[in-house]
Amino acid sequence: MRSFRTEVEVKEHSFTIDYDTPVVFLGSCFATNIGNQFTQNRLNVLVNPNGVIYNPISVANTLKSIVEKQIFTADDLNFYGEHWHSFLHHSSFSHSDKESCLRKINVKNTEAYDYLKQSRFLFITFGTAWVYQWADNGKIVSNCHKYPSDFFNRYLLNIEEIVDEYKQLLTELLVFNPNIQVVFTVSPVRHWKDGANGNQISKATLLLAIKSITEQFESCHYFPAYELLMDDLRDYRFYDDDMLHPSAVAIEYIWEKFKNCFFSANTLQYIKEMAKLEKANQHIPFNPNSESYQKFLKTHLYKVNQLEIKYPNRDFTADLEFFKSKIV
Repeated sequence: MRSFRTEVEVKEHSFTIDYDTPVVFLGSCFATNIGNQFTQNRLNVLVNPNGVIYNPISVANTLKSIVEKQIFTADDLNFYGEHWHSFLHHSSFSHSDKESCLRKINVKNTEAYDYLKQSRFLFITFGTAWVYQWADNGKIVSNCHKYPSDFFNRYLLNIEEIVDEYKQLLTELLVFNPNIQVVFTVSPVRHWKDGANGNQISKATLLLAIKSITEQFESCHYFPAYELLMDDLRDYRFYDDDMLHPSAVAIEYIWEKFKNCFFSANTLQYIKEMAKLEKANQHIPFNPNSESYQKFLKTHLYKVNQLEIKYPNRDFTADLEFFKSKIV
């Protein structure tokens, strides 16, 4: 029978992610979507420690602050709307008290430094090549924190700006962590406020920049998340209600492609076992004191003990305590 779609083939990657491999995701909300799949499957992951980031320069600034273990000071904050903000961080870091804001930022940055230092994979997702530049000092911001638009200059990055930024940054990163593999993706989320043409020009800029970067660094690779939605699925039924973001079905499809590309056989088995464990944790009995439910609890307590032996680098303490607490 004729095929009525063009399927994007994603080959198995030469480097694999095991169940305990430390992985970092930085970038747009698509990085958060896939990173959250790691969290849900109890894999070893750090997702957007500064919050969601959309443009390549802001991602680079975030990565620099982590690699250099930057200590943020009051000079890095701005006060607006009765809160202190960092233009490098999401509004969840903002606070009415300056010291509380700085403390939260610096604690998270230290955690990210330690995590990135021992990570084997860094996934970077670019969302847009359009940037907002703070008019006072010319710095590109990660978050505008609802400042009026006239506080910023908005412009489109060019390919050379992105490539030059990452040539220097990746050189520093590979000195910081020589074992890390960097995988770039372009978010399939469309930035419709840029207009149809503006969005396409932006995505093309990102794709061409990534092509140049991956050609210059052996440790840098590309995963076709953008193409999987735009060329493989290619239908509005795979978009959310806003017709801009991928639907849950589309994210699941890309996740399946991602797993087959990067995960070892051991990791795929681990995910299956974690799904079963999570299902057992969510089970609600008709009668908690019944003989059948008590047997269910003891069976799963035994299974968790076996998982501890099989996967020694993962923590199952909460699961053990949960099943023990329910046993009469």
